[in-house]
Amino acid sequence: MAMESGLMILQAIICIALIASVVLQSGKSAGMSGSIAGGADAIFGGKRKGLDPLLEKSTMILGALFAVVTMLLVVQSK
Repeated sequence: MAMESGLMILQAIICIALIASVVLQSGKSAGMSGSIAGGADAIFGGKRKGLDPLLEKSTMILGALFAVVTMLLVVQSK
């Protein structure tokens, strides 16, 4: 019971951090001009600015942690 409560608290913390990392990311395009410029950046290797690379990595890591903790909670509940 104590481990299940700990995992639920951990999952809540991961959820809040995951939501924050997704909300803080900048948009990938700014309308029609963003789609044209975004394509050129992808082809010619545009620079990545600010916290976006860090936020992308943290989103992937937090998503994986969320999945693992969710699976552990399912196993614990049986």
